[in-house]
Amino acid sequence: MSAAPSLLVFTDLDGTLLDHDSYGYGPALPALDALKARGIPLVLASSKTAAEIAPLRAKLGREDCPAIVENGAGILPAHAAPEAGAADYARLRAVLDGLASGMRARFCGFGDMDAAGVAAITGLPDAQAALARRRAFSEPGVWDGTPAQEADFVAALAARGVQARRGGRFLTLSFGGTKADRMAEIVAQYRPRRTLALGDAPNDIEMLEAADRGVIVANPHGTPLPPLPGEADGRIRRTEKPGPDGWNAAVCAVLSGLGA
Repeated sequence: MSAAPSLLVFTDLDGTLLDHDSYGYGPALPALDALKARGIPLVLASSKTAAEIAPLRAKLGREDCPAIVENGAGILPAHAAPEAGAADYARLRAVLDGLASGMRARFCGFGDMDAAGVAAITGLPDAQAALARRRAFSEPGVWDGTPAQEADFVAALAARGVQARRGGRFLTLSFGGTKADRMAEIVAQYRPRRTLALGDAPNDIEMLEAADRGVIVANPHGTPLPPLPGEADGRIRRTEKPGPDGWNAAVCAVLSGLGA
């Protein structure tokens, strides 16, 4: 890499850069264009699969940037095509299916659904839902039980080496790795002068706290994140507008304030 960028931006997708309902990013185009014009790398960081993120990354013209996939369980390198990681995913499904039947029945993962089922719970078109089922490292799903039962489910998985993390819509299972873990690897590669992270859900908290500047993007469809330590000193801020509108305002403000 020839020179360290002035800023490195990490962003969640659903409910953050992408609209919660339409999955569009139109309102964020001014900030996206400003980042591109300044040569600032944009790292997409999502629970989405590499198969889902690769087309979006290409549409944004960001194939030269790595992406964090499946909630931090893996990285899609720059210029790389998605690869299947069937062994990890099969092992994860085996652990899940080894739980007590009553507990297992309350969790419905993407692997338990066909593309139409995934489309129904995500609002994705069938073709994109099929890409969401191309798992390599993790298994998102919906929980049908009480919070206490969910806690027991999470504990049972933890005893078998599987982590469960609550995102904006789903409970996602993996063998470990967070967005912040992958963020640290990418920061070590780029060595930027500053980092900015934007997100809206519990699975974004570590990433927001690890960045020099963090932005919690308003999401009226989910439970607001609790106050974070960095908010007291202004290092982490919240947007008033949701989704790509809030994202656009926040990124433009950071660029203006840093003179990037």
